[in-house]
Amino acid sequence: MTATLDIDDLSAVFARLPRNPRVVVSGNAATPTSVIGVLDRTVGEYTLHMLNAMSELPDRAGVTLETAFVGPAMRGKANLRYVPCRLSLLPLLYQRNLRPDIVIAHTSVPRTGTVSLGIEVNVLPAAIEAARARGAVVIAAVNPAMPYTGGDAVMRLEDFDFLVEVDDSLLSFAPTEPDQTSLTIGGLISEHIPAGSTLQLGIGGVPDAVLGALGESRDLKIWSETISDGVLTLKQLGALSRDAPVRTSFIMGSERLYEWVDQNPQVMMIRTETCNSPAQIAGNPSMISVNGAIEIDLHGQANASRVRGRVYSGFGGSTDFIVGAIHSAGGQSFMALPSWHPKADTSTIVAALACPATSFQQTAVVTENGIAWLFGASETEQASNLIEHSAHPRARDQLRDAAEQMFSNAW
Repeated sequence: MTATLDIDDLSAVFARLPRNPRVVVSGNAATPTSVIGVLDRTVGEYTLHMLNAMSELPDRAGVTLETAFVGPAMRGKANLRYVPCRLSLLPLLYQRNLRPDIVIAHTSVPRTGTVSLGIEVNVLPAAIEAARARGAVVIAAVNPAMPYTGGDAVMRLEDFDFLVEVDDSLLSFAPTEPDQTSLTIGGLISEHIPAGSTLQLGIGGVPDAVLGALGESRDLKIWSETISDGVLTLKQLGALSRDAPVRTSFIMGSERLYEWVDQNPQVMMIRTETCNSPAQIAGNPSMISVNGAIEIDLHGQANASRVRGRVYSGFGGSTDFIVGAIHSAGGQSFMALPSWHPKADTSTIVAALACPATSFQQTAVVTENGIAWLFGASETEQASNLIEHSAHPRARDQLRDAAEQMFSNAW
């Protein structure tokens, strides 16, 4: 039977946890900060597991920060335990290697015997199921500010051992105007998105620029790990399909976006095993995937997760969507990035990656200089296309010399 507690009563629940428990909590824009605060005051040693941590977290001896996707609140921390994993496979780890001792989900307030996971579904259903299978504790931090979204977000009250009321603010992000480089890249990609396509886009200037350039298109569908305010732009332009729901796993955007998704039947939340399954992704005709990278080498390998050799983020869902999109009938996978990194004053197209690759074999790499088509090309053709069509002009001579040495037998 589900019990309702005051937040201060959680101390007694946390005190009964096993030694150094693994605590799985909502991440991204839905971190239940007040509940984590009680946990940290009660438990001396624990492992805090969440995806893309955005809000400030406890940072002291005894706390291990664990994730498969590093967010700003965990980035560079000495107590970070990064677990490399494609997002589609992370739910399996909750059954095997990363078994939760407690799950804390940030939810809507109860409604007709249910609560909604709101803007953060992602891996939480799998974590909750893994916890309940081993008799671990599951807590719902119910918040009037959390939108009630449908699909896999809807959970029965019986799925939780305890409900606790919180008034934490949800992180929101005001839309920003894409810069000229992003607008150019977005325009190039939009030319290869036909009407009726299904889109996966991340968050940031390039995805927003792609969506903003699709005003003349129609019947566009969304199957994306995450959505932001660009979806509202598509709707305002009349480009969004009226027949298919927007399918996504988590949401990060403005308060206006959160208001739009609340009790909106046009939005269908789907759990990671469905959203990031390459087979499910491939079932969408004309699936167009757009992801970002830090650098691309002449072998077509992308580094989207490391800076100066240290983990910056992680695989995330890009590898799942690259594979799924290319297997889709008429689908394509674009890797988008500016050709020059102004802070480092260096080319983002490099001869060879100096760190492990995040992904490879995407359909094409797009910079403000043009599109380098890779899929189906030989290794020397890939290198040549990257140099001549995507690399910054300042870097091309050096890259040509490197390519000649790398592919001396075929160049």
